[in-house]
Amino acid sequence: MFDPFKRARSKAAGKARRATVKAMTNAWGTMLAPTKPVKPKVQKKPEPAAPERKGAFRRDRSTVESKIPRTAKSTMSVPRGASFSEATYESEFGTRSYMLYVPKIAKVADDPLPLIVMLHGCGQTPKDFARGTGMNALAEELGFLVLFPAQARDAHHQRCWNWYHRGDQARGAGEPALLAGLTHHIIDNEQVDPAKVYVAGLSAGAAAALILATAYPDIFAAVGVHSGLAVGAAHDKSTAPRAMQLGDPGQRHDAPIPSIIFHGNADKVVNPRNGRFVAIRAVEPFGSLEMSEESGRIPDGREYIRTVHRIGKGRPLVELWVVQGAGHAWSGGHAAGSYTDPKGPDASREIARFFLRHRTTKKRRRAH
Repeated sequence: MFDPFKRARSKAAGKARRATVKAMTNAWGTMLAPTKPVKPKVQKKPEPAAPERKGAFRRDRSTVESKIPRTAKSTMSVPRGASFSEATYESEFGTRSYMLYVPKIAKVADDPLPLIVMLHGCGQTPKDFARGTGMNALAEELGFLVLFPAQARDAHHQRCWNWYHRGDQARGAGEPALLAGLTHHIIDNEQVDPAKVYVAGLSAGAAAALILATAYPDIFAAVGVHSGLAVGAAHDKSTAPRAMQLGDPGQRHDAPIPSIIFHGNADKVVNPRNGRFVAIRAVEPFGSLEMSEESGRIPDGREYIRTVHRIGKGRPLVELWVVQGAGHAWSGGHAAGSYTDPKGPDASREIARFFLRHRTTKKRRRAH
């Protein structure tokens, strides 16, 4: 039926949306302003720190330059004693295949190990994502497990996680419930420390990871969002492209979740404003945080700006990395995988470094 007011309503809705974005831009001008590097510092390779104990993460450094040669990330060889296996998980919310990397240290570690869940982007597979991010090599070095869930083609023809569907945006339903169940399955059946469980992703996987972390703060101690969007930035197929192209502030988080965000400022697929909106939403629940900013450059690589929010001199609670000249690709990844930018700062290592500083409490894990 012809609706003479349809165009007017559409224009009004667009105007309201732009007003919301403008208001947030004004309120958070510092974070949303175009970022340009100022006197970048070239990262120097730090002396390797000795591990605290068998099977444990290393202590945090402000930033950590990879000591793994770039070529090491291109291989999918599995060290003797480690495993990278494929399996299927079924639940009332659906069925998904997944791959799990278990480092060789797991067999002799005195304590349970952390777990990082990695959600791939559109068109990717667990093997491709593992190859491009080099996360398995880091798992072997630092001592943690890596879970790579695989999106099914019958759930999305391009294997995208359905971050923009209303039915996949909340606790207890759809893909968040499915992925939370899979994570619990790994925790229950592997040597995993339930206080040190994290989730990260790229693009659609990043948006899904953020939804998962905010919906299940009792499971996930921190989240990594690479080239993603805020929770609630879109709610169907028509609003998703607009959010990706223009940026959308999404909705407030119900609870604080430590977050590390990476975004290239030349991303033509997901507007870089989205990365800043993710950072804004991450900061809000923490209340008053102190902000610091530093710029740097990877040797023979890209410049970046790192913005850190914390309480006093404490651990970082929110980090935003804006990579200069980078597009829609995993920063510091290996060309053997898809959607990677080897010239950027090592997102995998920085995400792992950020994660290891955070853990859930027993009270938080029992809250739901």
